[in-house]
Amino acid sequence: MAKTASTSQRETYTARHLSVLEGLEAVRKRPGMYIGSTDQRGLMHCLWEIIDNGVDEALEGHCSTIAVTIHPDHSVSVSDDGRGIPVDTVESLGLSGVEVVFTKLHAGGKFGNGSYSSSGGLHGVGASVVNALSARLDVEVDRDGKTYMMSFRRGEPGVFDDSNGRTPNSPFTAFTDSSQLRVINKIPRNKTGTRVRFWADFQIFPATEGFSCKLLVDRCRQTSFLVPGLTLTVVDEREDTQEEVNSTLGDYPTFTEGDTHAVALKEQNNNHRVYSFRHDGGVVDFVDFLAPDQAVTDIWHFSDTRTYTETVQTLNEKTHHMEAVETERKCHIDIALRWGIGYETTHRSFVNIVATPKGGTHVAGFEQALVKTMRSQVKKNSRRLKLGNKQLKLEKDDILAGLTSVVTVRVPEPQFEGQTKEILGTPQVRAAVASVVSEGLDTVFDSKKRDDKQQVFQVLEKVVGEMRARISARMHKEISRRKNALETSSLPAKLADCRTKTPQGSELFIVEGDSALGTAKKARSAEFQALFPIRGKILNVQKASTSDMLSNAECAAIIQVIGAGSGRTFDLEQARYEKIIMMTDADVDGAHIRTLLLTLFFRYMRPLVEAGRVYAAVPPLHRVEVNAKGRKKRELVYTYSQEELEDLLKRLQRSGRTYKEPIQRYKGLGEMDAHQLAETTMDPQMRSLRRITLEDEQALIEAQEMFELLMGSTVAPRKEFIVRGAKQLDESRIDA
Repeated sequence: MAKTASTSQRETYTARHLSVLEGLEAVRKRPGMYIGSTDQRGLMHCLWEIIDNGVDEALEGHCSTIAVTIHPDHSVSVSDDGRGIPVDTVESLGLSGVEVVFTKLHAGGKFGNGSYSSSGGLHGVGASVVNALSARLDVEVDRDGKTYMMSFRRGEPGVFDDSNGRTPNSPFTAFTDSSQLRVINKIPRNKTGTRVRFWADFQIFPATEGFSCKLLVDRCRQTSFLVPGLTLTVVDEREDTQEEVNSTLGDYPTFTEGDTHAVALKEQNNNHRVYSFRHDGGVVDFVDFLAPDQAVTDIWHFSDTRTYTETVQTLNEKTHHMEAVETERKCHIDIALRWGIGYETTHRSFVNIVATPKGGTHVAGFEQALVKTMRSQVKKNSRRLKLGNKQLKLEKDDILAGLTSVVTVRVPEPQFEGQTKEILGTPQVRAAVASVVSEGLDTVFDSKKRDDKQQVFQVLEKVVGEMRARISARMHKEISRRKNALETSSLPAKLADCRTKTPQGSELFIVEGDSALGTAKKARSAEFQALFPIRGKILNVQKASTSDMLSNAECAAIIQVIGAGSGRTFDLEQARYEKIIMMTDADVDGAHIRTLLLTLFFRYMRPLVEAGRVYAAVPPLHRVEVNAKGRKKRELVYTYSQEELEDLLKRLQRSGRTYKEPIQRYKGLGEMDAHQLAETTMDPQMRSLRRITLEDEQALIEAQEMFELLMGSTVAPRKEFIVRGAKQLDESRIDA
């Protein structure tokens, strides 16, 4: 019976069960294939497709301005002053160029017919996909002294009746016998351009998803770096996104006229937020903008053109069939890079202005040349770098530490992996990029200029230092795993560990000195609270190298106690404690020690800070003993600032209560009794903690700048900061 049923099922599966989706139906059925997803990421990808059409015009020198407006009705419009979409009839189809571009898949001017030497749009599906996934799309084209217009409803051309307002729900009449490209206005003959407005289709995208102004501004700023001379403007007409836009304002500083970086204008007119970007520089300015740390080298710029051959399918106009033709291609390569004192890598890569966040052959060629050249130079200078006869091999991560780079290539018809264009697949580009980078680096490394020689040696010292640090960090990581630490006696002897064997709920108090340790031992809950004392002020790791930090006894002990490694090898899941609490005295020295500890956490254990697992204890400054009065018993009140103490004394005076004098002023944690320390600073039910966090990218940038200012090796800015702050000092607040 089973065999008969299986046979019957095979016989009933015939050709009539196969479905053929034609035209834009396939896009609506499987949108993820074309835009990646149907969440906000896919919605923004639709917008990128329209914007990139204008950018391609700018790359060919036909467009100088692009404006993007987010409307309150879930629509967005994009306008440019390019040549305008062709409005004449495509003979083979009998349709206007506008209708072909927006309704036919794999149709456009970017298939190697000479309209574009290089472009981001390659597959001829961008505009038509956006049209298919829009509840409504309107396109206006300025050409030949006229303004032409055509409208679409979910990809179908027709006419909307907008007498009651311009919406996707307006009455719609589809074209039946033939389509019509309407002329709606007369304009000067020299005026050209394209305007596209589309409404997100809630049958495809959730109604809760909207266009992100922050992502849009970020993309436009990025494009303005990559296309010098192009002005991109973003207007957000929505009134319910003030919070998002305010955060965006913080992310992008305003540049003034004449600044070599850019001109970034931010206006506020009629409750509309306007952002306009124009950069006359290129990738050099982009690297300068992206760089998160102090420079070790100048920005090195490598730009050249390489040729290669590839076999491409070309349409034979006589036979109307595709034929394989050997074609010579030109690949223009533009790269800028520089090393900084940090160890974070900041890298951006682009193909024809399209970002490739997942890399591809151009990035592989860049890294290949970088590693090969650096290894050769380190080997050549091994004696000067004091490597001796050690057979140590540089890894890619050693070289990329502290590197900020932008890699851009422009090639005709690049091979991307998928319509989302996140990975470049053209194999010939790898060798082309590698040769340009190798030649450029060799020129710098062989330079006889004094400044170049000094910078080259600093880079070599840095990458060798990273190599040594990687080896040392790997050793530290291996010995600081919790399991090994608990099974061996490798943990520092002065650690007073807690009894719990899991990180959940556990706390590590880093206390200042042995006197505070003695009191804290009596005040803690040994079940989940561990104590680790440090002697005075630890090493300032902002000035020191990684190897110096690892060789410092206090820093190494802290890393070992936390048990998650350091730097790039830091593994948050291996941290032995859920909370790291800095418990220092409430004085200037305590604040300095806390700053030094934060510098260590921020630079070498940043995931701890980003996860919100680093805290600062808040010990009290005063202890006021309020005398009994009537039925009211004697009270002990702790205050944490001078203002809080003064407010308390005023309240006591108004209520007629007295207090014991002199008021106790704590100079340090060691002055507290165990029960006082427990109820004010260590007991989770009574204490106050300050959580150290990094809320967003802007907070990270500000933290990096502040640590470099306060703790870095450059003295002049810090001196200026202190002198400027001294003018604001209130002498009466000095506790002497």
